[in-house]
Amino acid sequence: MRTPTENSMQRMSGPFTLELPLGAQLVYLAEGGANIVYRIIAPSVEISIGSEKAHYGSGTPPPTEIEDVDDRQPLEGKLLRLRKHISSGISYQETARNFDRIIRPLFSPEELIDQTLVRLPKGLIQKCNEQLRADEKLRKRPKKRHGVYLSTTEPFGLLITDMTCSHDPRTTLAELKPKWLFQSPSAPPNARRCRTCALREMKNSDARKTGGQEEQSFCPLDLVSENPEDVLRATRFIKGCADRYRLARFLYRNSTLLKLREHQRVMKEVGLSGQPAQSNDMSLSMTLRDCTMFIKMPFSENEPIESRLGDLDLKTAAGGKAQYWLDIENRLIREGWYRGERRGQEQSECALDRVRGALK
Repeated sequence: MRTPTENSMQRMSGPFTLELPLGAQLVYLAEGGANIVYRIIAPSVEISIGSEKAHYGSGTPPPTEIEDVDDRQPLEGKLLRLRKHISSGISYQETARNFDRIIRPLFSPEELIDQTLVRLPKGLIQKCNEQLRADEKLRKRPKKRHGVYLSTTEPFGLLITDMTCSHDPRTTLAELKPKWLFQSPSAPPNARRCRTCALREMKNSDARKTGGQEEQSFCPLDLVSENPEDVLRATRFIKGCADRYRLARFLYRNSTLLKLREHQRVMKEVGLSGQPAQSNDMSLSMTLRDCTMFIKMPFSENEPIESRLGDLDLKTAAGGKAQYWLDIENRLIREGWYRGERRGQEQSECALDRVRGALK
């Protein structure tokens, strides 16, 4: 039986459901505040299109999205993301709908960590939660994540592109957050700090007062600089970077980063002006400023480097987040963090500070 490709599936009017097989085994990989990511080991997968069903073998253990079902296993190259039970949680149906309608049109398919809804077999979430509790007792789960478990009312998971390197020891994975590639519209005109550097230096000041750990990182403006030396400077702080010079060559005038910067420039409903905090424009504007770029680098320079943007779930202003964004911006302006006037700001990675200094 020949099954439709992804594009033809999207054009079909009948129901399309990708179902995780009943015997699927999940292996805990990582978690954040709202989701947990698993590897899938599945004996088979069932796709329902209208009244017809097709079965596929497991192939290789890691699973994922549907690219072209004609040519590949539906779970091949994918991981499974499951939603936690938290007050600000959004259903995966809404998450997938927002991704398809709002995020997907902004980038090429190969630039994104894709995500596809998959229906979960009954009892799977309960088993996962039992394992999480057992792992807590054995101290296998991060302590800061204890006490929060998966939502038992969420019938879906999300299959996402696998950007890990665990099955290819000849590859390394670099991660970076290209936040605020374009300055905040409410920053003062004489600013010597971009929004990211101003916030980092403010948080480091708070950390020093409480004995906390300070953070060092790159200036995001360096990532999109026309000067290759600025890009190389940024790579000193990129997590997972095995070859700074090769990574800098890849990032220099990188089309995905430049596209992201342009979207950030256009979607500028941030800072103190713009749309109401609950608007879709505000949500998209903040989402585009808090994504992550994952870069898989083969050891061989003859093999291509793969990069994708992730963490692009549409942000919600619920739970006081909108007010938090406004409070942060007000504090950065009011306390002089943008202008670089505060104690402890003498040394900075910010590209704006280097530019202002050169003009003196």
